[in-house]
Amino acid sequence: MFAAIGLATALLFAGSASGQGVSAPRSVESREVLRTLQNAADAYWAGQYAEALRLYRLAADQGNARGQYNLGVMYAKGQGIPQNDAEAVRLYRMAADQGHADAQFGLGVMHAKGQGVPQNYAEAERWYRLAADQGNTKAQFGLGVMYYEGQGLPQNHAEAVRWYRLAADQGHANAQFNLGVMYDNGRGVPQNDSEAVRWYRLAADQGHAKAQYKLGVMYDNGKGVPQNDAEAVRWYRLAAGQGHACAQNSLGVRYHTGRGVPQNYAEAVRWYRLAAAQGQANAQSNLGGMYVYGQGVAQNFAEAVRWYQLAADRGQASAQNNLGLLYAHGRGVPQNHTEALRWYRLAADQRNENAQTNLGNMFAHGQGVPQNYAEALRLYRLAADQGNAAAQYNLGVMYAKGQGIPQDHLEAYKWVALSAANADSEVMKEEAVKERENLLKLMTPAQIAEGQGRVADWKPVKSQK
Repeated sequence: MFAAIGLATALLFAGSASGQGVSAPRSVESREVLRTLQNAADAYWAGQYAEALRLYRLAADQGNARGQYNLGVMYAKGQGIPQNDAEAVRLYRMAADQGHADAQFGLGVMHAKGQGVPQNYAEAERWYRLAADQGNTKAQFGLGVMYYEGQGLPQNHAEAVRWYRLAADQGHANAQFNLGVMYDNGRGVPQNDSEAVRWYRLAADQGHAKAQYKLGVMYDNGKGVPQNDAEAVRWYRLAAGQGHACAQNSLGVRYHTGRGVPQNYAEAVRWYRLAAAQGQANAQSNLGGMYVYGQGVAQNFAEAVRWYQLAADRGQASAQNNLGLLYAHGRGVPQNHTEALRWYRLAADQRNENAQTNLGNMFAHGQGVPQNYAEALRLYRLAADQGNAAAQYNLGVMYAKGQGIPQDHLEAYKWVALSAANADSEVMKEEAVKERENLLKLMTPAQIAEGQGRVADWKPVKSQK
């Protein structure tokens, strides 16, 4: 998640004096020209584009770099005149050749984007560097992005950090945010949560939505700051209010679970819906879940299918698994084991433990596929290794019965004992405890001690929910 380089068409009308290169011609800055520039700026901000265009052209024709640059911006934005990137490039170049830093940056953007000129990263870098060497923060940031992405020059995260820092130290919010990301991920600098928080906060305090969201995440997870639900909610809300889809989803989760705010399903649905409308897959999946359980909305399996489908089509693993469940049970769609199998498989391929368990069930019971204990065991083990209590229980039962594998009470005990410890429902816990107690009756004291040791030594692998 990085901030990108802004287009030249987003540039403002610079009123400061042009930067001068050593060999650059001198821009005409007479009193009359300066008065013309001021009148042009007044006309522009009053929305009188035709007059602004006339006055900027007057200054440009006299060789004034600011007039040339601002006239170029009007061509790039199509304000008061048909949009014309080629003419914008011509005017930017005239000003850039006089050392005008914003024009040099604008010309760099046009080369980077291939607007008005063929795309040419080497030329973009050349113009960015000329502007950056004058302290132009946009160009410094642009160079940082080029080094990070390896556009027109070798990828170099340390150099990206150097240029981001130069711009960030001057208050450039996108550079501050990107520098925070570099510290967050340990790219070009040693990983440092506290430094990440510091840079995120500087950008967030300027209203940078992505930084506000990331700061919320840091408070949510207690990274670089003490864990604080209320602060996480505060920053999520600021970013969500600016339309940041991930923040809207995260705020929805907070209302759904009642962490940092009073639990409120209707508010959760509202924020999920805002994020889902922007195509945020996690929010689409979460909204589907609200329709399944009738939380904050009337229960509606057809609507659940619709939202799960949208998220599943974007590759969201939980939605793929849940869509498989609805097909398996005929909720909101006709029952279809083949479709259930397809969606379970897509989610399982992403290491979704619930999908691995559900797919294992289909192979164990021969639903939509020929019964295959070996495949069921393989899938249960994948999910069980991630700590899935249902898979651990099923795996234990298969060891206890010798289904697709030689009977082994020690392994059976290990897995059902782990299931009892990890179960998040009373029903699951009771079943696992019952099976564990049955196995204990078949084991010697030495076997029990060894089984307990296996339970104590077990460590989960990283899961994907």
